[in-house]
Amino acid sequence: MQTREISVPTSTISMLRKPDPLANTQMTISMGPQHPSTHGVLRLELVLDGETVVKTIPDIGYLHTGMEKTMEKEKWQQVVTITCRMDYLNSMGNDLGYCLAVEKLMGVEVPERAKVLRVLLTELNRITSHLVWFGTHAMDIGAMTAFFYAFTHREKVLDIFECATGARFHQSYFIIGGTRWDVPDNFIPLVKEFLDGFPSFIEECKKLVTGNRIFQRRTQGIGIIKKDDAINWALSGPTIRGSGVNWDIRKSEPYSGYETYDFKVPVYDGCDVWSRYLVRMDEFEESYKICCQALERLRQPGPVLSDHPKIKLPERDLMKQHIDVMIHHFLLASEGFTVPVGEVYQSIESARGEIGFYVVSDGTERPYRVRVRAPSYVNLSALPAMVEGSLIADVVAVIGSIDIVLGDVDR
Repeated sequence: MQTREISVPTSTISMLRKPDPLANTQMTISMGPQHPSTHGVLRLELVLDGETVVKTIPDIGYLHTGMEKTMEKEKWQQVVTITCRMDYLNSMGNDLGYCLAVEKLMGVEVPERAKVLRVLLTELNRITSHLVWFGTHAMDIGAMTAFFYAFTHREKVLDIFECATGARFHQSYFIIGGTRWDVPDNFIPLVKEFLDGFPSFIEECKKLVTGNRIFQRRTQGIGIIKKDDAINWALSGPTIRGSGVNWDIRKSEPYSGYETYDFKVPVYDGCDVWSRYLVRMDEFEESYKICCQALERLRQPGPVLSDHPKIKLPERDLMKQHIDVMIHHFLLASEGFTVPVGEVYQSIESARGEIGFYVVSDGTERPYRVRVRAPSYVNLSALPAMVEGSLIADVVAVIGSIDIVLGDVDR
């Protein structure tokens, strides 16, 4: 029997061969934007080699808010209804940063009582923000009970906000020149009641989570970012202070009288998730100290709104009566005034780091340009440097340690 050779193309042979499972072990997966541990509509494109993260690409922009352009369409005093909705967990701080910027541009001096109220409420807002971080960060790693502890106490602070401003979440209480109105008589007892029980609550949290060996092993040595790298990435807040950098706007560039308060800036040099956790836990205690000092100063009466002619409301017979708070709010919000031509940058220390407002005025009753330096956006940019080389299970721990808010990222 005669045989003959058949020529088969090389490409066909390669197709018939079984693929080598070890030829390429990398796999690309999408984490988010619906993943609960991304703390918002954040999508991460993860390139994995087994369970090791080889490359990380944050994908943002799912909110599409365009708040900065929206601010430019509102009157100067109305912008605070927008700023509080960026980093919604730090609404008081957002409003304060914007108001300080415009006040600097106008040369407005805020009354002392208004400064004290701003410091007190901003620090209480820092506590509520850190409580959300504490509960969600612990839950990401598997500690469910801490979440309920944190939100139970957070509700008490929201009661204080509601007492002072009429709102629990988006208060818009700080306005250019001071505050919308003074606090009611039951405000001080309500704050004192919360502060009296807060130290024992912090001790419970430390016993519940800080001393937990599983939590320590999930956070120590994870998400490393060295001191020099943290500076080069322009990180701020607890994220950079967890890398050994002593940088806090309240100390370096004081505002609202922070230089007159006695408090320390917690700094740890572990450069990992654990150090960033310890920074925020210590900030609970430091914010508590500031609140206690501010509460004592608040016992002195005084005006809460500047007497600047462009800001102070004109006398109205309606306002001399016992009018409804909502009418008072409407009158304040509808007041239009012009701001001198110029530009200014003002930054404050928010719960997530340095938030800065660049405001430009063309002399009209609306801002010409408003740009925001958002701490969550900057801190998130360093996430790939923190997680690449770690296990995929550590990614959620690192995200929680930088405490981002997507409303602050996308704006």
